[in-house]
Amino acid sequence: MPSVNFVLPHWLYWSGLVIFPLVAMYMARRPQPPRGSRSLGIAYFIWLVGGMFGFHRLYLKNRWGFLYWPLFALILYANGIQREARVAYSDAVAAVQGIEGATARNETRIRKSEDIIEKARAKLAELPAGEESESARARQERKIAKAEKAIAGAREKLAALAREAEELKPRLEAAAAERQRWSDIAWWAFIAIAAFMAVDFFLIPSMLKSALRKLEREPPDEIERELLKDDKVYVGTGLAGVIDRISLFAGEFVAYWSVIAVFAYYYEVMVRYVFNSPTNWAHEAMFLMFGMQYLIAGAYAMLTESHVRVDIFYANFSPRAKAIVDLMTSVFFFIFAFTLLWTGWIFASDSIHQNEVSFTEWGIQYWPVKITIVIGGGLLILQGISEVMKDIATVLNPERRAENGA
Repeated sequence: MPSVNFVLPHWLYWSGLVIFPLVAMYMARRPQPPRGSRSLGIAYFIWLVGGMFGFHRLYLKNRWGFLYWPLFALILYANGIQREARVAYSDAVAAVQGIEGATARNETRIRKSEDIIEKARAKLAELPAGEESESARARQERKIAKAEKAIAGAREKLAALAREAEELKPRLEAAAAERQRWSDIAWWAFIAIAAFMAVDFFLIPSMLKSALRKLEREPPDEIERELLKDDKVYVGTGLAGVIDRISLFAGEFVAYWSVIAVFAYYYEVMVRYVFNSPTNWAHEAMFLMFGMQYLIAGAYAMLTESHVRVDIFYANFSPRAKAIVDLMTSVFFFIFAFTLLWTGWIFASDSIHQNEVSFTEWGIQYWPVKITIVIGGGLLILQGISEVMKDIATVLNPERRAENGA
């Protein structure tokens, strides 16, 4: 399989976090099909993020979707064998490189020994005859003998290295051939799936009509669903209502970021297990995104009473008693919220001035992430003010809060 070297551009990441939720919010507000039916938009969404598995066909009640599974399993198996062949190939290449290095060292050793012999013989030729030169002559002859022995040993080692290299050659070729063979198998299996997906892209409308006809003939079993309280019931009136709507919008906006994670992690799974090209930006992009989501959604969680709390006694209080307790304890909340806002401002300012980026090769900017600490803290403070206003109204007029259902 060919490798995938795509790296998400920074501008696309940041613009996607802004544009995608706006588009998703618009689509979510459009009239929805009745429960139990099938949606063309959802079918194409599943095709996009699960098409390699044929899930779009299964969603449209078409059993041909199971045809995708053996092909995908073949890709995984072929890539597993390919990885083993790649390890064997790398080991063989490392062994060849070791032999080449040892060969170069022994050839250098031979050249140096030959230089020693040449210089020693030149000195022997310059020595005068006589007993007084015998010790010098013997010393040069010993140098020659030692160098000749070194040459013989190096040549013997070179011969052994040559034999070893000859033995490694077929192993290297076999590993390369095995790797290429399974890479080709995985590639053609991927091409087959991609071809099926391309055909299905045009067949999805007709498959949807067929699925709807099946649903008319065989209606699905009724499923009991718990009706959840609409978040709008938490919205107050007046200035508190304005703040509540801001918190609702912020919570809904960042909630759609979770859909982006489906695309990102699906891409990561595909390039990691299909193309053997794992990324580092996908994981980093998602944990930064979820961190920002956690911060910005804090006010929404406070509005809808979604934060975890122990309320053994509090739950049994009357609305007026709850409001009084909330007002008494709100001072601790505001200490936390203002601390979050202030420290977040310090972190964000430092990050902007230093143009802080991540330590990975993706090098994403950190200052937008740290600005969300300020945004989250500000939203929490606003929502806290809204809750205080509503609690004061409840203390003054308990019946009104009960009528509003909050």
